[in-house]
Amino acid sequence: MPKKPTEDELDQQIIHTVETAKPESVQQLIDQVQALSSKSKQEILNRIMHLQQEEKIHLKPPQTPTPEKLTSYLGSNHARWYWVTITLTIATAIVVFTVPEDAFPLVYVRYVLGIIFILWLPGYAFIKALFPQTLPFTRALAHSLGTTEKNLDTIERVALSLGMSIALVPIVGLLLNYTPWGIRLTPIVLSLTTLTLAFATTAIAREYQIRIKQDASRILIPAS
Repeated sequence: MPKKPTEDELDQQIIHTVETAKPESVQQLIDQVQALSSKSKQEILNRIMHLQQEEKIHLKPPQTPTPEKLTSYLGSNHARWYWVTITLTIATAIVVFTVPEDAFPLVYVRYVLGIIFILWLPGYAFIKALFPQTLPFTRALAHSLGTTEKNLDTIERVALSLGMSIALVPIVGLLLNYTPWGIRLTPIVLSLTTLTLAFATTAIAREYQIRIKQDASRILIPAS
C-alpha cells in the first residue's frame, strides 16, 4: 500500500484537530492526534513540522511564561479564581456572623452568599485541589462528543463541584455531631470556611507547580 495516502490522512487529522480542539501546546496536539490514530508520537511530530514548513498550520511562540515565584503567580490572571473563592468564602462568613436574620433587605445578601457557600465553594475548591487543570477524563469524552476540552471541562467542573459540595456539607455536619461544639451555625460555618480555604490554597499551589513544569517542556503553541 502506498505511504502517501496514509500521510495525507494524518495531515488532515492534524489540521482538523488544530482547528477544532484548539490545543495549547505541541505536546497536547500530539496527544490528541495520537488518541485518534495508530501513529507514533515521532511520526505525528514529523508531520506537524512538515505542515508548518508548508504553511498549512501556523505555530507561534509560547504565551507569557509562568512567574518564577508563587507570590508573583498569585498576582497574575491565572490566580483570579483563587482570590474570587477566598473573597466569597470570607465575605460569607462575615455576613453570616454580622447580619441578623431579620435585617431586611441585607438578609437577602446573606441568603445568596449562603447558597453559594454551601452548594458551590467547598466542592469547587476540593475538585480544583484534586485536578488543578483539565480533568483526567475530559480529553477522551471531548473526542467522543466532538467538542472542545475547555468547554467540556467547565461543564464537568460545575457538575462535580455541586455534587461534591452536597457530599461534603453533610459529612462536616456528621463529624461535628461527635464534637463538643455540635451541629450549630458557628462551628459549621467555621469548619466549611477552613476546609474551603485549605482546599483552595492547595489547589493554587499544585496549579502553579504544574504550570512551571509545562513551561519547561513547552516550545511552540499551535494556532489555526
